[in-house]
Amino acid sequence: YKSFNDGALTLKSLRPHKGGAIARFAEITDRNAAEALRSTLLTVSRDELPPLGEGEYYYSDLIGLPCVSTDGTDLGICVAVENFGAGDIIEIEKPDRKKFMVPMTKRAVPEWGDKIVIDAGFAE
Repeated sequence: YKSFNDGALTLKSLRPHKGGAIARFAEITDRNAAEALRSTLLTVSRDELPPLGEGEYYYSDLIGLPCVSTDGTDLGICVAVENFGAGDIIEIEKPDRKKFMVPMTKRAVPEWGDKIVIDAGFAE
């Protein structure tokens, strides 16, 4: 891998492809350079992300948050956010290291911020 622009790349286009995405960058001008970047982890600084609207969140904001039920029970920590096509699902690791999933809906998760509050009916 050859470093371009001190590691920064300028996105020209992005399109979905087979469960992933194909990106084109201004600095990558041929197939060999593109192949060398296959599976490279790309990051974006937080200040470059668009502002969130009401009820929106970034997955990275949820991961690591403590989870409690509406009755006050400590449920554990959010360890992942998945989307299998029907909406976001948060994965929670309980204090005993077992995991369970909850749909990220207003009914199941009435609030989040510095912690994720889960309706007691959805808490395992």
